Amino acid sequence: MMTKIQAIAVGALAGLLMLGQGWAADVKIGIMVPTTGSEATAGKDMENAIKLAVDEINKSGGVLGKNIITIPGDDGCDPQMATAAASKLVSNDVVGVVGGYCSGATLPTLKIYGDAGIPFVVAAANSTKLIDANPGTAFQINSTGFDQVNSAVALFKAKGVKKLAIVHQGDGYSEDLARLTRDKWTGMGNQVVAYAVVNKGEQDQSSLVTQIKSKAPDAVFWTAYYSDGALLIKQLRQAGYHKLIAVGDGSNSPKLLEIAGKAAEGVYCFSNPTADYLPAAGDFVKNYKARYHQAPDAYGPLAYDGMKLMADAITRAGSTDKAAIVKALKETKDFNGITGAISFTDKNTLAKSNFVVLVARGGKWMLNK
Repeated sequence: MMTKIQAIAVGALAGLLMLGQGWAADVKIGIMVPTTGSEATAGKDMENAIKLAVDEINKSGGVLGKNIITIPGDDGCDPQMATAAASKLVSNDVVGVVGGYCSGATLPTLKIYGDAGIPFVVAAANSTKLIDANPGTAFQINSTGFDQVNSAVALFKAKGVKKLAIVHQGDGYSEDLARLTRDKWTGMGNQVVAYAVVNKGEQDQSSLVTQIKSKAPDAVFWTAYYSDGALLIKQLRQAGYHKLIAVGDGSNSPKLLEIAGKAAEGVYCFSNPTADYLPAAGDFVKNYKARYHQAPDAYGPLAYDGMKLMADAITRAGSTDKAAIVKALKETKDFNGITGAISFTDKNTLAKSNFVVLVARGGKWMLNK
């Protein structure tokens, strides 16, 4: 007969064998967002939303009968930090990654995840440069820069704009959006009278403001992020520029309105749909506020959907095998997220544009009607 000690040893060996065969008790998912640096507010919001989704999934039985646990990867909205974060997540043997806020930081991680075969649901980053760099394992659930440009030029045309000034910061996201807008706008027979690049974190924009005013544009389009965009808006208004100002989706944050103050009144923003304008987001907003004691920011809903989509793909794959999850993601048809139905093109981009136009009114972003 087996002694008690022998039984314990056999049980322990069986447990090790199960782990070795991939029957671990938990499913590890990486979260790659900026939780430090200038874009930490947006990144933390995305992380919060992903963790909220994970809690809901686990309370409902998890995936394949296992709980999801998350592994953080702070990309700092910086390519070098992002590379280190991606390598860390790969070494932790995650079966998937959800996140991706800054396109410039997301771009170098695509090959790292691709080489490891790890599926990556990109919740926010939307530079068109990501499309060509995608090794086939990344899936963008935010509309790409092509869709944003269409929204932008449609507004400029409707407002009678002829001469446009465009300002970017040279990163993967803002430079891509600026270039695409310039090419489309001039291709329509209009003028880009100023096309400027500024350094991130630069506080004094007086020389740029002077340059822009000297060109007398009908509109100024800031294509980078909210923290520096708010300063430019404020300084443009203080210098007497009272014509149309618009910002890209990287500036869709209440923080821009807080920093710019009254100067932000009437500024337009091209954006993914935020929770305020999503009929299906009621429970998400309520649960987010209950847990984090604040309202979700612009990319919380997409991050939440990204995690729910990843769990759905694992369930449909019937396995935590990475290749099987990638296949399931490719086959996604009309996944019912709070941001709308999610399906993918053959390039793993969102099949139908989700962009809307917002306008700042009374210190809040409102849907432009």
